[in-house]
Amino acid sequence: VQLQASGGGLVQRGGSLRLSCAASKRTASNNGVAWFRQAPGKEREFVAGINWRGGSTNYVDSVKGRFAISRDNAKNTVDLQMNELKPEDTAVYYCAVSRSPWAGNDASGYNYWGQGTLVTVSS
Repeated sequence: VQLQASGGGLVQRGGSLRLSCAASKRTASNNGVAWFRQAPGKEREFVAGINWRGGSTNYVDSVKGRFAISRDNAKNTVDLQMNELKPEDTAVYYCAVSRSPWAGNDASGYNYWGQGTLVTVSS
C-alpha cells in the first residue's frame, strides 16, 4: 500500500486546512487509518484515527472539537479537516494504515506510512 498525503500549507491562526490521504490499493479500506504529526524537536504524536468502516473515530485531546477525520472507502481516501488552527498545530502530518481494522494511538500498530505534508500555522 502506498499513501500520498496532500493539503498542507501555511495558514494563519484560526484558519482551516483539509488534509487528504490517498491509498494506492483498496486493501486500506479493510484497515484503520490515522493521522500522526511531528513537530520540530518533538516525537511523533497521534492526532486522529478512524476504523475501517468509518463508524468509530478517536482524537488526541488537544484537537478534539477542532479536527474531524473521515474516510471514503470507494475512493480509498481519508481526510482530516482542521479548523481553528493554532501555532502549536504546526508540524509535518503523516497518514498511516493500521495493521488491524482499528486505529489506535500507538505508532507501532501501523505498517504503512505516507511521506508527510507540512502544516504551518502563523500567529
